[in-house]
Amino acid sequence: MIRSLRYSLVALLLLLAGCAGVDIEDYAGSEPRLDIAEYFTGTTRAWGMVQDYSGEVQRRFTVDIQGSYTDNTLTLDESFVFSDGETDRRVWTFERIDEHHWSGSANDVNGQVEARQYGHVFHMRYPLEIEVSGRMLTFTMDDWMFLQPDGRLINRTAMRKFGLTLGEITLVFEKVNS
Repeated sequence: MIRSLRYSLVALLLLLAGCAGVDIEDYAGSEPRLDIAEYFTGTTRAWGMVQDYSGEVQRRFTVDIQGSYTDNTLTLDESFVFSDGETDRRVWTFERIDEHHWSGSANDVNGQVEARQYGHVFHMRYPLEIEVSGRMLTFTMDDWMFLQPDGRLINRTAMRKFGLTLGEITLVFEKVNS
């Protein structure tokens, strides 16, 4: 019985390992082309929500972003306002490595973030410490942005812990005319 269970578990793990995720390079050549420096320079506003593992909305928020791009450095100053009145701020700094690669950091992100952009898509994965029920937990954020033909940018982020998706964040960004 134990041997059978062990073989079943190994087979399941091999099957899951064989399930390849999306490769961002598959989007190369797709339109409209997204360049995060071009998109986020100036003022951008986003509307978002956080959902738990069951899909229930736990929080809603807006974020106003001031972006500047100088000498291959993109700085995004993000001001969050949650529906319960809580506020937060995150400042991202991205260094352009080449046409497709960025290296980023933020005030509340541990370490450097490697990010890539191809076609209409931007992707990055990074650790983020988040308070949950009074405890600080570190999640792996798997962040995908998709530029739409109308200029809006849709962002989907899976919040993972121990390889399991325990929450998702969805945002819609829109440029603000200055």
